[in-house]
Amino acid sequence: MITWLTSSYIGKILCTFFISMVPVIELRGALPIGVGMGLSPVTALIVSIIGNMVPVPFILLLIRKIFAWMHRFAFFDKIAGRMEAKAEKAGDKLVKYEMFGLFILVAIPLPGTGAWTGSLVAALFNLRMRNALPVIFAGVVAAGLIVFFITYGVVLLA
Repeated sequence: MITWLTSSYIGKILCTFFISMVPVIELRGALPIGVGMGLSPVTALIVSIIGNMVPVPFILLLIRKIFAWMHRFAFFDKIAGRMEAKAEKAGDKLVKYEMFGLFILVAIPLPGTGAWTGSLVAALFNLRMRNALPVIFAGVVAAGLIVFFITYGVVLLA
């Protein structure tokens, strides 16, 4: 199965798509992996952006309910508490700079930033989906372009 994923064109697209949905790795990791598997940088960029955006509406709609459920169990309570603390810390930028802060939080391709963190912060700060979703999308595209130019530059040097 792994051989098929890395040897067929559709498999490479699917692999890039699913990797971009994984928290922490997200688009920042999926795009170079896609290019490394042989996808064109543009194809890897588009697939990574789409894949990175798939979890966002679900996080915006459901994360508070999921955290409420998690707080009922000792083991999950600690995990939810850490995630909420991370969102609170990142949310300081959101309070100070509002939607531009959310955009920057998502757009900067560094660990601890990205669509997952931005969605978590937006949900915990009760931002409406119609306001948060376009800003998160713009941040994902900006992060994608930053990683694209870095990845494309490395590909040109190779």
